[in-house]
Amino acid sequence: MDLALLRTFVTVHRAGSFTRAAALLGLSQPAVTSQIRTLERQLGRPLFLRQPRGVTPTTMGDELAHKAAPHLDALVEIAESDLDDESALRTLHLAGPPEFTAERALPALTELTGADGQSLALRTSFGTAEEVLEGLAAGHHELAISTLRPRGALLSASPLCDEEHVLVAAPRWAGRIGPGTVRRTGAAALKSLPLVEVHESLPFVSRYWASVFDTRPGGAGAVIVPDLRAVMACAGAGAGLAVLPRYLCASALDRGELVLLHDPAVPPLRTYFLVVRTGSLALPHVARAYERLQRAASRWC
Repeated sequence: MDLALLRTFVTVHRAGSFTRAAALLGLSQPAVTSQIRTLERQLGRPLFLRQPRGVTPTTMGDELAHKAAPHLDALVEIAESDLDDESALRTLHLAGPPEFTAERALPALTELTGADGQSLALRTSFGTAEEVLEGLAAGHHELAISTLRPRGALLSASPLCDEEHVLVAAPRWAGRIGPGTVRRTGAAALKSLPLVEVHESLPFVSRYWASVFDTRPGGAGAVIVPDLRAVMACAGAGAGLAVLPRYLCASALDRGELVLLHDPAVPPLRTYFLVVRTGSLALPHVARAYERLQRAASRWC
């Protein structure tokens, strides 16, 4: 079987589209379509179902991708490595949410980039959980951190750690509400407070309200900024209340710049997953980074 056909097939499988696969491969869409048809004729089975927006793999397509993709990835790794230079840097392409990746993952992984013979270079991308998993499946990244567990056999995920969410605000807002008020009256005590969030849909506040108060928040965000570190800064400056990961705002809480507005018996949690393409842990540099993050996460939880 022609390896070029398999490479095109795996790229289409990961991209979910002939058009996106053609762009990734530097080929025309008709060339990609022709190669997939050739492979389907050789196998005597359809590999994809054509949809109005992209393609969906058949059972045969999923089985072939599961068997072929890890080996193709390994061949690409060998082809791109300098076998004559043992000191050559190996590059790890990592993707994840900006705050967690910056505050947790990168400090743990930079230990592998020092002058201690580890020989690892890092290239990092930030994105939403959906963007991160799509990029990993398409081959843009080798290791991803996501709050979504992927489905299917193409990607393999394991829990990394749980993140506790806390309801915080600047001291003046806490003084306005009064101690113990939220515990006694619930979400009603917070109705008049402005909200600081990462998106108009209020994802963090809505999740907290549903988990702790069994209701939805009223009102809209007073400040919307797509980075939790900026949300924390705005909340600390008095812009309103916010729901933040405890690890991110622990220092601000210790310094008194932020105050807990509520401390429920069962705090809301969000799980992070460490995700790779199935079979890629056979690559030494991916496996080392994967293991280093798993060890570091045991100290985070």
